[in-house]
Amino acid sequence: MKPMRPLAEWSIESRAAVAGVFTDIDDTLTVDGRVGASAFRAMEQLREAGLLVVPVTGRPAGWCDMIARTWPVDAVVGENGALAFRYVSGERQMLRLYADAEELRRTKRQRLAAVRDAILAQLPGAAVSADQPYRECDLAIDFAEDVVRLDDASIERIVAIFQAHGATARISSIHVNGWFGDYDKLSMTRRLMHEEFGEDLDAAKSRFTFVGDSPNDAPMFGYFPNAVGVANLTGQAHLCTALPAWISRAERTAGFVELAEALLGSH
Repeated sequence: MKPMRPLAEWSIESRAAVAGVFTDIDDTLTVDGRVGASAFRAMEQLREAGLLVVPVTGRPAGWCDMIARTWPVDAVVGENGALAFRYVSGERQMLRLYADAEELRRTKRQRLAAVRDAILAQLPGAAVSADQPYRECDLAIDFAEDVVRLDDASIERIVAIFQAHGATARISSIHVNGWFGDYDKLSMTRRLMHEEFGEDLDAAKSRFTFVGDSPNDAPMFGYFPNAVGVANLTGQAHLCTALPAWISRAERTAGFVELAEALLGSH
C-alpha cells in the first residue's frame, strides 16, 4: 500500500473540484463519544458552500433516523452499509434504502443470535453494544466503548467467531460489527448516490472525498482517490486492507475540521 501523505499537500486545484464529503462518525467526528460544536459547524459550513455531506457509519438504524432528521447532513448510511436514510424536510418524509428485504433481515437477526451467544461465552470481557436494541441488520460487539478495551488478540478472536459462522465482520474503533451478506459502507453509498442523488459515483469518485479512522473504513479508503484519514487512524493502520491518500495532522474532531477548512479554503 502507498504511504499516506500529509493533508496539507493535497493540491488546491484538486480540492476545489470536490462536490461532497462522506464521513465516518465515531472517532472521526467524535471525541470520547461526543460530537462537538466544531464538527457540527464544519458540516454546516460545507453544506452552505454547496457540498453534499453524508455520514457513513457503523451506528444503528435508530441513530441514523435521528441523524438524518436533525444533523446538518443530506443523508446517512448506517450499520456498515445495511441501510441508508434521507430525510426530505419539505415533504416530511423519510426515505429508506435497505440492502435486504424485511423478511430476510428478520431471518438474519435470528442467525446472529447464535453468533452473539458464542462470542459472549468465549470472551467474557466483550459485551453486546449498548446501541444493539436500535439495530435492524447487524450485531455489534463492544470491545472498547463501555467495556475495558480488549487486546488485539481478543478482537481478532471476535472476528474469527463471526467468520466461523459464515458472517462478515468489520472492526471499528470501538466495536466489531458482524452481519450476513456481502454489502459494506461503499456498496450502500454508491446505491444511495445513484437512487437519491442521480450520481454515478464510479464515474465521479474523484469529485468526492471520504474521511475516517478505522479498518471498517477500508472499502471507502480504497475507492476514493482522495480519501482522508484523521491522524488517529495511524494506530489501526496495520489492520486496514486499504489506506487513504491523505492523513490529517490532528486527531478525531479536529482532524475532520482540518479537512473541512482545507475544502472550504478552495471553494
